[in-house]
Amino acid sequence: MQVLKNLFQVGGDLNGITFDQPGALWNDANSYVLKTAQGLILFDCGCGDTMEQIFANMRYWDLSPDDIRVCFLTHAHYDHAGGAHLLKERGVKFIAIGETADAVASGDERCCGYLYHKIFQPVTVDQLVVDSQRLTVLGVEIEVMHLPGHSRGCTAFLFNWEQKRVVISGDVIGTLLSGDFGWSGSIDFDKTMYTESLRRFAKVDTDLMLPGHGMIYFHKPRRRVEEALNSALMQWR
Repeated sequence: MQVLKNLFQVGGDLNGITFDQPGALWNDANSYVLKTAQGLILFDCGCGDTMEQIFANMRYWDLSPDDIRVCFLTHAHYDHAGGAHLLKERGVKFIAIGETADAVASGDERCCGYLYHKIFQPVTVDQLVVDSQRLTVLGVEIEVMHLPGHSRGCTAFLFNWEQKRVVISGDVIGTLLSGDFGWSGSIDFDKTMYTESLRRFAKVDTDLMLPGHGMIYFHKPRRRVEEALNSALMQWR
């Protein structure tokens, strides 16, 4: 699905772009591809069992999986990073914040394989980033925003594209289909951290918010973040 010119959603089972198991939703998170003149940037890579579906979706838009140069991970959960080892075998480089890198390198409970009755295959992140860092990848300046709570490594990535400010938000915000927050069962879930992250995020203006599951927010995403913050303040204090 093309979101903007040369920006695509190529994975995600909640809205039927990929499909993992009968009767199962949330098994395969949203994956996004940004096409640049220097190659493709992928944001999250799904659970792994849908990788060929992701590749097929890419090919429909004339995007070659062989052109994926870099993959950013929003966090370590299986539905977002379970396919990382498959891309690593293809020479894709991974970028993530330290907490996420540590989790995927160990493949332990922070990756939540138990939730899906699967084994997380460990993978090494090639480049570590930190909160508020701005880095240029394949000609695109990308800002890192560490927003822990759903997991310790939860990270949003912001960039300008087609005269719009875009944020890849992972599971910081719940979908309109199911609550205000990302799943609360993670071993490193933390309500206090989460509330503070929402306070920070609610001050950020963007034009499009591309979440970890479900529907993209095309109209005033900040309002949705403010709603989640309001829910956190009411429920968690």
